Amino acid sequence: MELFVRIVERGSFSAAAADLRISRPVATSAIKEMEQRLGVRLLQRTTRHVQPTEEGQAYFRRCLAILADIEDADRGISGKVAGVLHVGAPGYLARTMLLPSLPAFLASHPALTVRISESERYVDLVREGIDCVVRGGVLGDSEMIARQVGNLEEITCASPDYLARHGVPRSPKDLEGHLMIGFVSSRTDRPLPLEFTVAGAMVEIALPSRLQVSAAETSAAAARRGMGIVQAPRARFVDDLASGALVEILETFRPSPTPVSVLYPSSRQLSLRVRVFVDWLISTLGPQIGGATK
Repeated sequence: MELFVRIVERGSFSAAAADLRISRPVATSAIKEMEQRLGVRLLQRTTRHVQPTEEGQAYFRRCLAILADIEDADRGISGKVAGVLHVGAPGYLARTMLLPSLPAFLASHPALTVRISESERYVDLVREGIDCVVRGGVLGDSEMIARQVGNLEEITCASPDYLARHGVPRSPKDLEGHLMIGFVSSRTDRPLPLEFTVAGAMVEIALPSRLQVSAAETSAAAARRGMGIVQAPRARFVDDLASGALVEILETFRPSPTPVSVLYPSSRQLSLRVRVFVDWLISTLGPQIGGATK
């Protein structure tokens, strides 16, 4: 059942076999035996993709519930949260938010392994075999369940060299003639404008950008080299601000805080591993980054 569920989620025999650390032939043989035993075809196979038949989709839903019940039963007997939890997160959130507190979480669950996949893009959790994902920013419409962890304070920064060449703006009105490092949105494929709070209202300003990037670390590295103004959560720039590599500007016009949420698929029953991790994120990390909300 675990193999069948993973094949449906991943859309691939090879990917599912790799996830469960078995060979592709073993996976193929096991599914054939399952189909023969049930007397129905569960999966439609093409050269590029595998998808469930109508009977396979119904069986998939039942398998999800059964496997979740088995996990809960095992937990009731052993008292352990075990297995591999696959978490997706942008690199800066993984390093600044997850890693500092993760040792204590792992110590509480010695039979659990956490696998972190770093990505700035929006991922298909089910298709890519990820249990849950931590994201920063306002969420769009999604079939996933989202729970907000907290909010990250956003700031505007530039290097001393850049400010020496372009001047230090005292208000957003002074930004004419300045450059921003264009951070390209994975949703729109266009650079995001800078945001400022002016008289209680949010104002967007799109400055010219000679450099456009899609990775947060590249954006920060470009700012250190004096290539433009950048906006990001303060947590990303703690070391740069302390060393003087970057300087905060327009402090009284800061952008609105960035909400941090954890998302997981609504199409499947929540596993115990994900449930424990999500509750830990909200109860432990939420207060550290601006407070958790419902």
